[in-house]
Amino acid sequence: MADNDWKARLGMVYSTDPGFKYQTARDEEPETLAPQAQDLRVWLDRKQRGGKVVTLVRGFVGRDADLQELARMLKTKCGVGGAAKEGEIIIQGDHRDRVVELLTRSGYRCKKAGS
Repeated sequence: MADNDWKARLGMVYSTDPGFKYQTARDEEPETLAPQAQDLRVWLDRKQRGGKVVTLVRGFVGRDADLQELARMLKTKCGVGGAAKEGEIIIQGDHRDRVVELLTRSGYRCKKAGS
């Protein structure tokens, strides 16, 4: 974060201390668990997507960069688009069986979930 990020300091008005450094609260990312310790669930979903089916991977515990890397691998192997945000991976289309197979081969514990 930049030193002059004024949005993070909205509650601070003024300090007379010449050596004062404003400290913003930083959220610590959880440490990424090993693939064998992850417990992932693979869902099919079409809610709020205009009737289009997507494959969701939920339950990932770890850093956002590692989630992005896993999503990149799944999207590349399935040959489709998608996204990784808020702790879940979205793969466009019905690729649940393929995603479960890829995750299992990569050493992750995963199950099909939902209907």
